[in-house]
Amino acid sequence: MSETSPQVRPQVVLGVSGGIAAYKACELLRRFTESGHQVTVVPTAAALHFVGEATWAALSGRPAATETWDRVHEVPHVRIGQGADLVVVAPATADLLAKAAHGMADDLLTNTLLTARCPVVFAPAMHTEMWEHPATQENVATLRRRGAVVLEPAVGRLTGKDTGKGRLPDPDAIFAACRRVLARGAGAADLAGRHVVVSAGGTREALDPVRFLGNRSSGKQGYALAVTAAARGARVTLLAANVELPDPAGVDVVRVTSALELREAAVKAAADADVVVMAAAVADFRPAVYAAGKIKKVEGEEPAPVALVRNPDILAELSAHRTHPSQLVVGFAAETDRVLENGRAKLARKGCDLLVVNEVGEDKVFGTDSNEAVLLAADGAEVPVPLGSKEQLADLVWDQVAARFGTRPLTD
Repeated sequence: MSETSPQVRPQVVLGVSGGIAAYKACELLRRFTESGHQVTVVPTAAALHFVGEATWAALSGRPAATETWDRVHEVPHVRIGQGADLVVVAPATADLLAKAAHGMADDLLTNTLLTARCPVVFAPAMHTEMWEHPATQENVATLRRRGAVVLEPAVGRLTGKDTGKGRLPDPDAIFAACRRVLARGAGAADLAGRHVVVSAGGTREALDPVRFLGNRSSGKQGYALAVTAAARGARVTLLAANVELPDPAGVDVVRVTSALELREAAVKAAADADVVVMAAAVADFRPAVYAAGKIKKVEGEEPAPVALVRNPDILAELSAHRTHPSQLVVGFAAETDRVLENGRAKLARKGCDLLVVNEVGEDKVFGTDSNEAVLLAADGAEVPVPLGSKEQLADLVWDQVAARFGTRPLTD
């Protein structure tokens, strides 16, 4: 979504619940107001212990809505949610998630959540133990099934000396996710309740402690698939192979190096996944022997040949051994010649549902911010994707996936 003109003025409700991360919502509010959104801040009573009403009013340019009984003639507990284009709650505490999941309405924010008919985004923040508790996980799953976008919390420093998963995602990253949700509008969360696994980057196969066989994949396309899936309501696991990009907001990131590590992570993550998208560039071969010490150059002698062995075909394995009948598998094929011919042959050989085929070369695809491709489907459909951003391609992939889900059951 581009920067919004004052004439459009999307109506955003920023809910703030009572966690120490409430102060970070000030930066999120600033990003919304500076990009032309009209924001109504609805803090809970607990949130006001961390950031006062005057601060919210000053930053938003509007009175903060704090009490159900203020301006009763305007029926604020109904009107605020009804008039919103987006509701985002940041931070969303375990208590707030529980109330939202169970339809409780004991304050203005929870009333607003019940009356909103627009997309709703939750950015959780809490201690690791609270996030991992089965009650919280069930509440999150319930909200996702209903169509809410619940971002995964980040990993990092928490309150006091604690470190772990539960940190509020970066405000800029939350804002970027919200822009994607706003841009899609109604039906934005068409992947709600689904678990999506995406691989990204390129594997490295060690030759010795300092050398490896690798490729030029930057991981940008895989990351674009992850962030767009999260904005469409999915729970996303991103398998990142040697990627030097910041972690996307609301995504679980698992870091791997080699093809064998990626295979192990992919098989594990696919166990309860609704769709697996293998966008990583996986090395076909690895050195047969790993040298424990650096291979030295010997004057006057030619280097010894490097024997290679095949790596496992992860895409074919995942396609052949799906963990449940409704699971979808999507592959990527980077070709340098006879692109469609090779792509169709690969689709048949791998056994996946969709194959994204693109032409690669010296200045094509790898490391760039744009991509063009053809989406080949096992049912014979072929969808050309013109040159555009990698996020645009990612959204078209998810459009095809969502269409094929149809009435397929959720895995959880």
